[in-house]
Amino acid sequence: MAELVRNSVLMVGEGWDAYRLLDSGHSRKFEAYGPYRFIRPEPQALWAPRLAEWDAHGEFVPGSDEDGGGRWQLSPDVPEDGWELGWGDTVRFTAQCTPFRHLGFFPDMAPVWDWMGERLKGRAGEPRPTLNLFGYTGVGSLALSGHGPVTHVDASKKSVAQARENAALSGLEDRPIRWLVDDAMKFASREVRRENRYDGIILDPPKFGRGPKNETWRIEEGLAPLVSDCRQLLDADSRFLFLTVYAVRMSSLALGGLLAEVFADLPGTIEHGDLAVAEQGDDPRLLPTAIFARWSNPG
Repeated sequence: MAELVRNSVLMVGEGWDAYRLLDSGHSRKFEAYGPYRFIRPEPQALWAPRLAEWDAHGEFVPGSDEDGGGRWQLSPDVPEDGWELGWGDTVRFTAQCTPFRHLGFFPDMAPVWDWMGERLKGRAGEPRPTLNLFGYTGVGSLALSGHGPVTHVDASKKSVAQARENAALSGLEDRPIRWLVDDAMKFASREVRRENRYDGIILDPPKFGRGPKNETWRIEEGLAPLVSDCRQLLDADSRFLFLTVYAVRMSSLALGGLLAEVFADLPGTIEHGDLAVAEQGDDPRLLPTAIFARWSNPG
């Protein structure tokens, strides 16, 4: 029976050449994405900034409503078609200012990519695929592909096309990655019926979304049945499931409790906690970004 660890875990991204958190405060954050610096809204930055000035190439100005709207105010120096960044020795990708306020990848996931890679080491026999649901532009899938085959699923044709372009930019287009435009819930249900199994699953569901055939996703309604299907795609030889949730009124302990119920019949450990990014400089503050729960099995 998988054991739920009640004390929470903190996974902290320290930044690297492609991304650094330079400062934060007054509900905003100041970040460097390679050579370009940006200001974005950040409601959890409740403290005061440490730097006297933020010399940025662009700022995302949120709309007056609560639906996440807004617009970028950018310097002409920022390439409209994006610019190349990297993670690790092999993964390359294009960063770009999107209408959704982010820049084409989620840098707080970097410690998660490392954690999943560690879980996949030392598997006996032929590795089974890992599954990336809500895979977005494929940076996580490219990171996982260094450890075996990957199935990447996202409902957005544009995101999957960008993921393929990132694979080509990395010189990894020949790695065994299935790039699928599909609704995550429908895909997982079909895989259950097919009795397929995976060595690991990562899922990063949005609060609200639509599938390729206008299917509606609401995390409060869909998360529990999706996690239940994901459990059926794993077995006692599988290594992990990693679930992240952003921008919802929910505790990581609730996510951990959900996994504890669904994974009760498997060995391993269930942990929960926060993702955070560390500011640069002395005495760095930690800026929380998401909550997570994870199941791991040493095999």
